[in-house]
Amino acid sequence: MNPNQMAVQEAARFMQEHDRFLVLSHVSPDGDATGSALGVVLMLEQLGKEYVVVNEGETPIKFNFLPRFDRLYNLRKQPLNETFGAVIAVDCADESRMGDVRSLFASGAALLNIDHHPTNDHFGTVNLVRPDAAATAEILFDVAEAAGVSFNEELALCIYTGLLTDTGGFRYSNTSPRVMEIAARLLGYGVKPGDVAERCLEEITFAHVKVLRRALQTLQLSHQNLIASITVSAADFAEVGAEREDAGGLVNYCRNIEGVEVGVSFVEAEPGVVKVSMRARDRVDVAVIAKQLGGGGHAKAAGCTIKGPLSEVQQKVWTVLDDAVGVKFDE
Repeated sequence: MNPNQMAVQEAARFMQEHDRFLVLSHVSPDGDATGSALGVVLMLEQLGKEYVVVNEGETPIKFNFLPRFDRLYNLRKQPLNETFGAVIAVDCADESRMGDVRSLFASGAALLNIDHHPTNDHFGTVNLVRPDAAATAEILFDVAEAAGVSFNEELALCIYTGLLTDTGGFRYSNTSPRVMEIAARLLGYGVKPGDVAERCLEEITFAHVKVLRRALQTLQLSHQNLIASITVSAADFAEVGAEREDAGGLVNYCRNIEGVEVGVSFVEAEPGVVKVSMRARDRVDVAVIAKQLGGGGHAKAAGCTIKGPLSEVQQKVWTVLDDAVGVKFDE
């Protein structure tokens, strides 16, 4: 049995040995985080376990087609007085990505950390971290098999959603033969790929269109056209009546410009708190950059959250990117 298989078995035992769990994903959850958290919930139900599934803030409503979505606690609006001795964290690149949910951990809590980010700092009591996996959902597929859980349409839908979203609709370079094999198996349980793609990748809110219109007015090329960036301020959100999730995907408009090596979006959903997202082509490892700025992620997709005025945050990012691309910032 190789180390990966041993780690999967250990994760399955963790689920089998405890009785009541706190399940969580990272702040500002995406499709892999949400699909994986709800996938864990479905596995625990089959194992006869109790659970509470929590996120620090709001989970994007576009994922409400996933089973048990209505069980997700928003800790900002639904405080909990309970603490938990067994915790399962999915898709969290480091401990800070769990956010305020950490306040629900009992002293000495056992924590199962399931993740695929190369920047993961192995913060768990049990760590199942596989940077070779395209998504945390890919790892959960193996855990489900090891735990003796039966696959059905609900569990398949959660795992498929994680795979679909973290591979960009099976378009990114992390789309391996194994990812496609797993996806094909999941379709056999009744998952409707067109419906999932429509909800997760195609459908947008009108508020997103209004934010996009504002954001594109700020689009700029710098560093001899190697970097493109876009900015949305807290005032923009307020003026168009949008929420944080309505700014999702803006960074791709930057990265997709011909000749650009790194796309960056600065999204200030609340005054003084800026979410920085980065997407790269080939020359730059943005996971390294994000880690320097207190975040994490993958070589071609990473991010961080920085507190401070927008202009100061942008300057911090430009300083790090200057060294990464070997060119100083220029407008």
